[in-house]
Amino acid sequence: MDGTPRPPATPGQALSAMDHLIAAHLIGQQELARRLGLNVTDLTCFAFVLEAGEDLLTAGDLAARAHVTTGAVTGILNRLERAGYVTRRPDPADRRRVRVAAVPAAVTRVEAVYAGHYQRLTTLFADYSPTELAVITDWFTRATALAHEYLEKLNRNDPEEEC
Repeated sequence: MDGTPRPPATPGQALSAMDHLIAAHLIGQQELARRLGLNVTDLTCFAFVLEAGEDLLTAGDLAARAHVTTGAVTGILNRLERAGYVTRRPDPADRRRVRVAAVPAAVTRVEAVYAGHYQRLTTLFADYSPTELAVITDWFTRATALAHEYLEKLNRNDPEEEC
């Protein structure tokens, strides 16, 4: 597919559209987390566990990805474990560390809640050419890196950069 002709847009319009997407996503994540009996941070951490797959994360890995302290991750893991989303396993290479594994039944529950939305997104992506998808993917990847960089800056309490 060659893609559909797109209307022109300015950087300001793109920023506004992004802001609306982020707002809709945040509200949606809160609702999905509520339906799953979690809070958004715990759901996000569970998503990191799912993304890691068989390469189980340590608590420290999860803290780094979620930009929280290891103490905060302990609370997150306690809640996820109590809710039946994860189990902790001793790290075979270092018994002082634990690895976090998703509970298969929880994976099924989360996938069911997200299935409809992901199907809609897949249909939307089908409207774009491979070249357009490459641009979209590049933009998401680079914008995510910028967001993480800015979050690190905020966590270090660095003064705002000059424009």
